[in-house]
Amino acid sequence: MFNTKNFVLEGSDVPSTWVFQYYLELSERLTGQDVKIVSVFNPNEKTPSFCIYVDKNIMQYKFKDFSTGKSGNKIDLVKLMFNLEFSAAMRKIVQDYNAHVKSSEYIEQKFQPQSKWEVDFIKIRQWNVRDTEYWLPYRIGMNMLNTYNVKPVEYYNLIKEENGEIKKLKITSNNCYGYFDKNGEIYKIYQPLSKSHKFLKVKPYLQGFDQLEFNQPYLVICSSLKDAMCIKGIGYNIEVIAPDSENTMIKPHIITHLKKKYKKVITLFDNDEAGNNAIKRYAETYKINGFVPIICKDISDAMAKHGLDDVHAMLKPLLKKTLKQ
Repeated sequence: MFNTKNFVLEGSDVPSTWVFQYYLELSERLTGQDVKIVSVFNPNEKTPSFCIYVDKNIMQYKFKDFSTGKSGNKIDLVKLMFNLEFSAAMRKIVQDYNAHVKSSEYIEQKFQPQSKWEVDFIKIRQWNVRDTEYWLPYRIGMNMLNTYNVKPVEYYNLIKEENGEIKKLKITSNNCYGYFDKNGEIYKIYQPLSKSHKFLKVKPYLQGFDQLEFNQPYLVICSSLKDAMCIKGIGYNIEVIAPDSENTMIKPHIITHLKKKYKKVITLFDNDEAGNNAIKRYAETYKINGFVPIICKDISDAMAKHGLDDVHAMLKPLLKKTLKQ
Protein backbone atom coordinates (compact mmCIF):
# COMPACT_ATOMS: atom_id res chain seq x y z
CA MET A 1 0.00 0.00 0.00
CA PHE A 2 1.14 3.53 -0.72
CA ASN A 3 0.12 6.71 1.02
CA THR A 4 -1.63 9.28 -1.17
CA LYS A 5 -0.70 12.06 1.24
CA ASN A 6 2.64 12.34 -0.58
CA PHE A 7 1.00 12.98 -3.96
CA VAL A 8 1.43 16.49 -5.36
CA LEU A 9 -0.52 18.62 -7.82
CA GLU A 10 2.04 21.37 -8.45
CA GLY A 11 5.67 21.15 -9.48
CA SER A 12 6.51 23.64 -6.75
CA ASP A 13 5.49 21.00 -4.19
CA VAL A 14 7.99 18.42 -5.44
CA PRO A 15 11.13 18.40 -3.26
CA SER A 16 14.12 19.82 -5.06
CA THR A 17 16.19 17.03 -3.50
CA TRP A 18 14.17 14.44 -5.44
CA VAL A 19 14.31 16.35 -8.73
CA PHE A 20 18.10 16.52 -8.73
CA GLN A 21 18.55 12.96 -7.46
CA TYR A 22 16.12 11.47 -9.96
CA TYR A 23 16.96 13.25 -13.19
CA LEU A 24 20.71 13.41 -12.62
CA GLU A 25 20.77 9.80 -11.37
CA LEU A 26 22.89 10.75 -8.39
CA SER A 27 24.61 7.98 -6.48
CA GLU A 28 23.95 9.70 -3.14
CA ARG A 29 20.83 11.14 -1.55
CA LEU A 30 20.74 14.89 -1.13
CA THR A 31 20.21 15.79 2.49
CA GLY A 32 21.69 19.29 2.51
CA GLN A 33 25.24 18.72 1.26
CA ASP A 34 26.82 20.25 -1.85
CA VAL A 35 27.68 17.89 -4.72
CA LYS A 36 29.87 18.31 -7.80
CA ILE A 37 29.50 16.01 -10.83
CA VAL A 38 30.48 15.86 -14.50
CA SER A 39 28.23 18.19 -16.47
CA VAL A 40 25.12 16.57 -17.96
CA PHE A 41 25.35 19.22 -20.67
CA ASN A 42 29.04 18.63 -21.34
CA PRO A 43 29.78 14.94 -20.59
CA ASN A 44 33.24 15.13 -22.18
CA GLU A 45 34.64 17.49 -19.55
CA LYS A 46 37.59 16.07 -17.64
CA THR A 47 37.12 17.87 -14.32
CA PRO A 48 33.60 17.85 -12.79
CA SER A 49 32.21 21.38 -12.78
CA PHE A 50 28.45 20.85 -12.40
CA CYS A 51 27.69 22.11 -8.89
CA ILE A 52 24.52 21.19 -6.99
CA TYR A 53 24.06 23.37 -3.92
CA VAL A 54 21.48 24.66 -1.44
CA ASP A 55 20.23 28.21 -1.86
CA LYS A 56 19.71 29.00 1.82
CA ASN A 57 17.52 32.00 1.03
CA ILE A 58 14.77 29.67 -0.21
CA MET A 59 16.07 26.37 1.24
CA GLN A 60 16.00 24.71 -2.19
CA TYR A 61 18.62 22.98 -4.29
CA LYS A 62 19.94 24.76 -7.37
CA PHE A 63 22.67 24.04 -9.91
CA LYS A 64 25.45 25.91 -11.66
CA ASP A 65 27.32 24.35 -14.56
CA PHE A 66 30.65 26.13 -14.92
CA SER A 67 31.53 24.32 -18.16
CA THR A 68 28.53 25.68 -20.10
CA GLY A 69 27.29 28.63 -18.05
CA LYS A 70 23.89 27.05 -17.47
CA SER A 71 22.33 27.49 -14.04
CA GLY A 72 19.01 27.59 -12.25
CA ASN A 73 16.53 25.73 -10.07
CA LYS A 74 14.83 22.33 -10.37
CA ILE A 75 12.45 23.57 -13.10
CA ASP A 76 15.31 25.03 -15.12
CA LEU A 77 17.15 21.72 -14.90
CA VAL A 78 14.26 19.74 -16.38
CA LYS A 79 13.59 22.40 -19.03
CA LEU A 80 17.19 22.24 -20.22
CA MET A 81 17.61 18.48 -19.98
CA PHE A 82 14.47 17.66 -21.95
CA ASN A 83 14.13 20.81 -24.06
CA LEU A 84 10.74 21.66 -22.57
CA GLU A 85 8.81 24.85 -21.99
CA PHE A 86 8.03 25.83 -18.39
CA SER A 87 4.52 24.34 -18.23
CA ALA A 88 5.61 21.07 -19.84
CA ALA A 89 8.53 20.76 -17.45
CA MET A 90 6.21 21.28 -14.49
CA ARG A 91 3.84 18.59 -15.73
CA LYS A 92 6.69 16.15 -16.25
CA ILE A 93 8.04 16.70 -12.75
CA VAL A 94 4.61 16.16 -11.17
CA GLN A 95 3.90 13.02 -13.21
CA ASP A 96 7.31 11.48 -12.59
CA TYR A 97 7.24 12.30 -8.89
CA ASN A 98 3.77 10.86 -8.33
CA ALA A 99 4.81 7.72 -10.18
CA HIS A 100 7.85 7.49 -7.92
CA VAL A 101 5.70 7.93 -4.79
CA LYS A 102 3.65 4.91 -5.85
CA SER A 103 6.76 2.76 -6.29
CA SER A 104 8.56 0.67 -3.72
CA GLU A 105 11.63 2.92 -4.08
CA TYR A 106 9.99 5.89 -2.41
CA ILE A 107 11.53 6.90 0.91
CA GLU A 108 10.85 10.09 2.84
CA GLN A 109 14.16 11.77 3.58
CA LYS A 110 15.37 14.49 5.88
CA PHE A 111 16.72 17.76 4.57
CA GLN A 112 19.22 19.70 6.66
CA PRO A 113 21.52 22.18 4.88
CA GLN A 114 25.10 21.60 5.96
CA SER A 115 27.40 24.34 7.12
CA LYS A 116 30.25 25.19 4.77
CA TRP A 117 33.94 25.56 5.38
CA GLU A 118 35.02 29.16 5.91
CA VAL A 119 38.50 30.67 5.82
CA ASP A 120 39.65 31.38 9.37
CA PHE A 121 43.33 32.26 8.95
CA ILE A 122 45.87 32.73 6.16
CA LYS A 123 49.63 32.53 6.60
CA ILE A 124 51.44 34.63 4.00
CA ARG A 125 54.98 33.65 3.00
CA GLN A 126 57.77 35.21 0.92
CA TRP A 127 57.96 34.85 -2.85
CA ASN A 128 60.35 32.10 -3.96
CA VAL A 129 61.86 30.53 -7.07
CA ARG A 130 58.93 28.13 -7.45
CA ASP A 131 56.58 31.10 -7.73
CA THR A 132 58.76 32.70 -10.39
CA GLU A 133 58.82 29.49 -12.39
CA TYR A 134 55.03 29.35 -12.30
CA TRP A 135 54.15 32.98 -13.17
CA LEU A 136 56.86 34.08 -15.61
CA PRO A 137 55.73 31.86 -18.53
CA TYR A 138 52.57 34.00 -18.52
CA ARG A 139 54.74 37.17 -18.53
CA ILE A 140 53.40 38.02 -15.08
CA GLY A 141 56.12 39.33 -12.77
CA MET A 142 56.26 40.25 -9.11
CA ASN A 143 55.42 43.90 -9.76
CA MET A 144 52.22 42.92 -11.56
CA LEU A 145 51.27 40.44 -8.83
CA ASN A 146 51.86 43.05 -6.14
CA THR A 147 49.83 45.62 -8.08
CA TYR A 148 46.85 43.27 -8.12
CA ASN A 149 47.34 42.20 -4.49
CA VAL A 150 48.22 38.58 -5.22
CA LYS A 151 50.25 37.09 -2.36
CA PRO A 152 51.91 33.69 -1.84
CA VAL A 153 50.28 31.57 0.86
CA GLU A 154 52.13 29.10 3.11
CA TYR A 155 48.89 27.62 4.46
CA TYR A 156 45.32 28.54 5.37
CA ASN A 157 42.87 27.25 7.96
CA LEU A 158 39.22 26.37 7.37
CA ILE A 159 36.56 26.03 10.05
CA LYS A 160 32.89 25.04 10.20
CA GLU A 161 30.33 24.14 12.83
CA GLU A 162 28.84 20.66 12.61
CA ASN A 163 26.58 18.97 15.16
CA GLY A 164 27.48 21.60 17.74
CA GLU A 165 31.22 21.11 17.27
CA ILE A 166 33.79 23.34 15.57
CA LYS A 167 35.80 21.46 12.98
CA LYS A 168 39.14 22.76 11.73
CA LEU A 169 41.20 21.97 8.65
CA LYS A 170 44.69 23.17 7.71
CA ILE A 171 45.50 23.33 3.98
CA THR A 172 49.07 23.47 2.73
CA SER A 173 50.24 23.22 -0.86
CA ASN A 174 52.92 24.45 -3.20
CA ASN A 175 52.04 27.38 -5.43
CA CYS A 176 49.12 28.55 -3.33
CA TYR A 177 48.11 32.20 -3.74
CA GLY A 178 45.69 34.56 -2.04
CA TYR A 179 43.82 37.23 -3.98
CA PHE A 180 43.20 40.26 -1.76
CA ASP A 181 41.17 43.47 -2.15
CA LYS A 182 42.51 46.97 -1.54
CA ASN A 183 41.66 46.64 2.16
CA GLY A 184 43.76 43.51 2.53
CA GLU A 185 40.76 41.17 2.82
CA ILE A 186 40.92 37.82 1.06
CA TYR A 187 38.35 37.22 -1.68
CA LYS A 188 39.76 34.14 -3.42
CA ILE A 189 42.41 31.44 -2.96
CA TYR A 190 44.09 30.07 -6.08
CA GLN A 191 45.87 26.69 -6.15
CA PRO A 192 46.76 26.23 -9.85
CA LEU A 193 48.40 22.83 -9.41
CA SER A 194 45.39 21.30 -7.66
CA LYS A 195 43.24 19.16 -9.95
CA SER A 196 40.04 19.38 -7.90
CA HIS A 197 40.23 22.59 -5.83
CA LYS A 198 41.92 25.27 -7.93
CA PHE A 199 39.75 28.09 -6.63
CA LEU A 200 38.17 28.79 -3.29
CA LYS A 201 35.85 31.77 -3.50
CA VAL A 202 35.66 33.62 -0.20
CA LYS A 203 33.46 36.54 -1.23
CA PRO A 204 32.18 38.24 -4.41
CA TYR A 205 34.62 40.70 -5.94
CA LEU A 206 35.16 42.41 -9.29
CA GLN A 207 38.82 41.63 -9.91
CA GLY A 208 40.94 44.51 -11.14
CA PHE A 209 38.38 47.20 -10.33
CA ASP A 210 40.48 48.67 -7.51
CA GLN A 211 43.43 49.01 -9.92
CA LEU A 212 41.56 50.97 -12.62
CA GLU A 213 43.08 54.40 -13.23
CA PHE A 214 40.73 55.39 -16.09
CA ASN A 215 43.72 56.71 -18.03
CA GLN A 216 43.35 54.49 -21.12
CA PRO A 217 40.72 54.64 -23.88
CA TYR A 218 39.61 51.00 -23.71
CA LEU A 219 38.54 48.47 -21.09
CA VAL A 220 38.69 44.69 -21.57
CA ILE A 221 36.57 42.40 -19.41
CA CYS A 222 38.53 39.15 -19.06
CA SER A 223 37.64 35.65 -17.91
CA SER A 224 40.12 35.57 -15.00
CA LEU A 225 42.53 37.74 -13.08
CA LYS A 226 45.44 35.73 -14.50
CA ASP A 227 44.31 36.51 -18.05
CA ALA A 228 43.80 40.15 -17.09
CA MET A 229 47.32 40.46 -15.69
CA CYS A 230 48.74 38.66 -18.72
CA ILE A 231 47.05 41.05 -21.17
CA LYS A 232 47.95 44.09 -19.08
CA GLY A 233 51.58 43.02 -19.16
CA ILE A 234 51.70 43.09 -22.97
CA GLY A 235 51.47 46.88 -22.93
CA TYR A 236 48.35 47.72 -24.93
CA ASN A 237 46.56 51.02 -24.25
CA ILE A 238 43.85 49.23 -22.30
CA GLU A 239 42.74 48.58 -18.74
CA VAL A 240 41.39 45.24 -17.53
CA ILE A 241 38.92 43.75 -15.07
CA ALA A 242 37.59 40.23 -14.48
CA PRO A 243 34.37 39.09 -12.78
CA ASP A 244 34.40 36.11 -10.37
CA SER A 245 33.82 33.86 -13.39
CA GLU A 246 32.53 34.02 -16.95
CA ASN A 247 29.15 32.97 -15.57
CA THR A 248 28.99 36.02 -13.29
CA MET A 249 27.48 39.04 -15.00
CA ILE A 250 28.80 42.40 -13.86
CA LYS A 251 25.95 44.45 -12.38
CA PRO A 252 24.21 46.99 -14.66
CA HIS A 253 25.09 50.09 -12.63
CA ILE A 254 28.78 49.18 -12.80
CA ILE A 255 28.63 48.65 -16.56
CA THR A 256 26.89 52.02 -16.97
CA HIS A 257 29.65 53.68 -14.94
CA LEU A 258 32.42 51.98 -16.93
CA LYS A 259 30.90 52.88 -20.29
CA LYS A 260 31.06 56.55 -19.30
CA LYS A 261 34.76 56.24 -18.43
CA TYR A 262 36.01 54.53 -21.62
CA LYS A 263 35.61 55.01 -25.36
CA LYS A 264 34.85 51.31 -25.66
CA VAL A 265 34.30 48.33 -23.36
CA ILE A 266 34.74 44.81 -24.82
CA THR A 267 34.96 41.23 -23.54
CA LEU A 268 37.67 38.62 -24.00
CA PHE A 269 36.63 35.24 -22.61
CA ASP A 270 37.80 31.64 -22.94
CA ASN A 271 37.44 29.77 -26.20
CA ASP A 272 34.95 27.19 -24.90
CA GLU A 273 31.18 26.89 -24.53
CA ALA A 274 31.04 28.88 -21.29
CA GLY A 275 33.18 31.66 -22.75
CA ASN A 276 31.20 31.93 -25.98
CA ASN A 277 27.93 31.95 -24.04
CA ALA A 278 29.26 34.73 -21.81
CA ILE A 279 30.21 36.83 -24.84
CA LYS A 280 26.66 36.43 -26.18
CA ARG A 281 25.12 37.41 -22.83
CA TYR A 282 27.20 40.60 -22.59
CA ALA A 283 26.37 41.48 -26.20
CA GLU A 284 22.65 40.91 -25.70
CA THR A 285 22.41 42.48 -22.23
CA TYR A 286 24.82 45.39 -22.48
CA LYS A 287 25.62 45.70 -26.20
CA ILE A 288 29.25 44.94 -25.38
CA ASN A 289 31.04 43.02 -28.13
CA GLY A 290 33.75 40.45 -27.52
CA PHE A 291 35.98 37.73 -28.90
CA VAL A 292 37.89 34.60 -27.88
CA PRO A 293 41.54 33.62 -28.48
CA ILE A 294 42.02 31.38 -31.52
CA ILE A 295 45.32 29.65 -30.75
CA CYS A 296 44.46 28.42 -27.26
CA LYS A 297 41.61 28.22 -24.78
CA ASP A 298 42.66 31.35 -22.90
CA ILE A 299 45.21 34.14 -23.18
CA SER A 300 47.47 33.07 -20.31
CA ASP A 301 47.78 29.52 -21.65
CA ALA A 302 48.42 30.91 -25.12
CA MET A 303 51.25 33.02 -23.72
CA ALA A 304 52.83 30.07 -21.91
CA LYS A 305 52.56 27.73 -24.92
CA HIS A 306 53.20 30.06 -27.86
CA GLY A 307 55.04 33.11 -26.53
CA LEU A 308 54.58 36.87 -26.80
CA ASP A 309 55.09 37.23 -30.56
CA ASP A 310 52.40 34.71 -31.50
CA VAL A 311 49.98 36.04 -28.89
CA HIS A 312 50.51 39.61 -30.06
CA ALA A 313 50.03 38.55 -33.70
CA MET A 314 46.74 36.93 -32.73
CA LEU A 315 45.47 39.63 -30.36
CA LYS A 316 46.23 42.80 -32.31
CA PRO A 317 43.84 42.21 -35.24
CA LEU A 318 41.13 40.73 -32.99
CA LEU A 319 41.28 43.72 -30.66
CA LYS A 320 41.11 46.17 -33.56
CA LYS A 321 38.19 44.37 -35.17
CA THR A 322 36.19 44.17 -31.94
CA LEU A 323 36.89 47.77 -30.95
CA LYS A 324 35.57 48.97 -34.33
CA GLN A 325 32.29 47.07 -34.02
